Amino acid sequence: MDSGNTLLVHFDNLKLPVEAQEWLLDYWNVIQGLDDWKDNDPVDDIEKEKVIYQVLVNMPANPFFRLNAYALLPVMSNMVLKWIGANKLEDKKEQLNKAYMWRAAYYDVILEVVKLVHGYKVAAEAASYVAKMYGEKFEEYIKEFRDA
Repeated sequence: MDSGNTLLVHFDNLKLPVEAQEWLLDYWNVIQGLDDWKDNDPVDDIEKEKVIYQVLVNMPANPFFRLNAYALLPVMSNMVLKWIGANKLEDKKEQLNKAYMWRAAYYDVILEVVKLVHGYKVAAEAASYVAKMYGEKFEEYIKEFRDA
């Protein structure tokens, strides 16, 4: 997966406005934090509180989100539903190729942001770039389950 700094480089390459970049980075941090929390990974109280603040204050107050919530919320909803489905597939260690694909739904949100900012034509041209942003290789993903 990408780190925050790597994501910011990509967001700059996609010529996204600062508010959109801030919202996408907050969203990234929130989904990572909530996933760790759900998986019972060690998360200290400061990090939990930061995620809570991002979810309840930063993200809904972000000007880009406020202007585009109508378009972002359905894509965010699908991302969460895909995450739930991927978790179920992983729990049964079946169809990991599909779970791997659905884990990448954050990049659907990025592509929607690109479309909102630049329009359909630029988003279509940027789609393969956004897909390549997904940094985890399938082999690495599968190895996690072999080693578990």
